[in-house]
Amino acid sequence: MAAAPEPGEAGKGKPFKLLGILDVENIPCARDSILHGSLGAAVAGLGHFLLTSRIRRSCDVAVGGFILVTLGCWFHCRYNYAKLRIQERIAREGIKNKILYENTHLDPERKQTNGNSSN
Repeated sequence: MAAAPEPGEAGKGKPFKLLGILDVENIPCARDSILHGSLGAAVAGLGHFLLTSRIRRSCDVAVGGFILVTLGCWFHCRYNYAKLRIQERIAREGIKNKILYENTHLDPERKQTNGNSSN
C-alpha cells in the first residue's frame, strides 16, 4: 500500500475552495472559522425556531449567526496567528544575534560577566 500524502504536499490534486475563492486548505484559520460558523448558525437558527416557531425569521437568525460566529472566530484566530508570527520573528532575530555575537567583544553576556567580576 502507498503511504498517505502529507496535507500540504504538492501534486495531491485540486485543493478545496469554498465559493470558488477561499482556499480552505491553505489559508490559516479558514477551516476552523467556517466549521465554527456553521455550528453557530445551526444552534442559533434551531434555538430561535424552538422559541418562536417562525421559519423565515429563524433562517435569518441562522444566517446572521453564521456571519457573526465566522467573523468572530476568524478575527480571533488571525490575531493569535499574527501575534505568534511576531514572537517567532523576535525569537529568530535573538537566536541569530546570539550566534553572530557569541564570544566577541560585542557579546552582551560577556560584558555583564566581566563587569560583575571586576566589582
